[in-house]
Amino acid sequence: MANTYVNAKVDLSSTSVTTLYTCATSTTAIVKSILVSEDSGNADTITVTLTSGSDVFSIFKTKSISANGTTELLTAPLVVQASEILKVTAATANRLHVVASILELT
Repeated sequence: MANTYVNAKVDLSSTSVTTLYTCATSTTAIVKSILVSEDSGNADTITVTLTSGSDVFSIFKTKSISANGTTELLTAPLVVQASEILKVTAATANRLHVVASILELT
């Protein structure tokens, strides 16, 4: 079993649902951290979901992020199984950056 540390990052330049990370087939991922940074000087909110097949699970629904602040969303690791997708959505475009730190196990 190989262990690979990766990060996934996205600048939320729209209010569309955006894929942050897709777990590869034959892989299990442990998401250690999801950092969200607001860089426009305006408080905002973010929604984080986990998609498994056709099912969508809410991880954070309309989570507040302070103006010019950085928030760690996770208080414990999140396991993502093969083919599952972490998605993020900003309430307002061009305000939020998201970085996830992930351990992939293959």
